[in-house]
Amino acid sequence: MKKILVMILMLAPMSIFAQKFAHFNMANILPEMEEYKTAMAEMQKLTTQYQEELERLQKEYQTKGEEFQKLSEDQSTAQAILQSKAQDLQKMEQSIQDFYQASQQDLQKQNDEKMEPIRAKIMTAIKKIGENGSYVYVVDTSIGAISFINETLSTDITAQLKAELGIK
Repeated sequence: MKKILVMILMLAPMSIFAQKFAHFNMANILPEMEEYKTAMAEMQKLTTQYQEELERLQKEYQTKGEEFQKLSEDQSTAQAILQSKAQDLQKMEQSIQDFYQASQQDLQKQNDEKMEPIRAKIMTAIKKIGENGSYVYVVDTSIGAISFINETLSTDITAQLKAELGIK
């Protein structure tokens, strides 16, 4: 029994050294993927549409604000008209804020929806390379969560991952 225990204790450190680790840099992969380029172009188009509409709304608000200012300076303008215009401006300001928040939420949702199949494709490729290479861990060095990685003891699979994803 003691011999078995001694053998296990002696072999345990060797098994640690037998483990294989791999790393890749996502920042070098994503910009080269056609799916990513397409998704980013679509996101840019959508962002531009929202920006243009927001600018249009802000110009309209500014114009109405200037009209309100002129009316309020005119002593003959009835209070009921001024109150109505002030309420309209408040509603318009709230509408602009609501539009901005909704657009940001939609942009985030659209980005998530466009990135999900890309992430899934990458994860499938990482899993395949990890299993084929018998790696215990495969780490993305671009996320910055790793304090240190000894690249001489870890295999860089970025090129393999690009090949698996069809990136030339």
